[in-house]
Amino acid sequence: MAHYAEVNSDGIVTNVLVTDNDWSEDKTQAWLTKNVSNKDWVKTSYNNKFRKQFAGISYIYNSEKDVFICPQPFASWSLDSDSDWQPPVAMPDDASADKIYEWDEDVYQEALNHQSDNTKGWVLQD
Repeated sequence: MAHYAEVNSDGIVTNVLVTDNDWSEDKTQAWLTKNVSNKDWVKTSYNNKFRKQFAGISYIYNSEKDVFICPQPFASWSLDSDSDWQPPVAMPDDASADKIYEWDEDVYQEALNHQSDNTKGWVLQD
């Protein structure tokens, strides 16, 4: 099986289809463009062997880097040079299987808006 992502003009994945593996990538892309939609079709790897990661709906295809990037998880996070989203504050060093932290965008924004403490955002879960 092969997987192809339909990419709109903004580089956003709008569909992912499974196809037969017998055809070449060029032949499959041409068939999909003619018979499914007249958009770009980009092969994606279900086991992340190429183009960074498996494409999902709303992922972004960066044609310059030839990678799929997952949607931005929070407004304050930014992309690093490897096209991974990074929080503005590092996760606490004591995170472990027993101490689980989750990002809370509201906590981060509240502290940022009040200019009180820009190290907040990670919240210890019970």
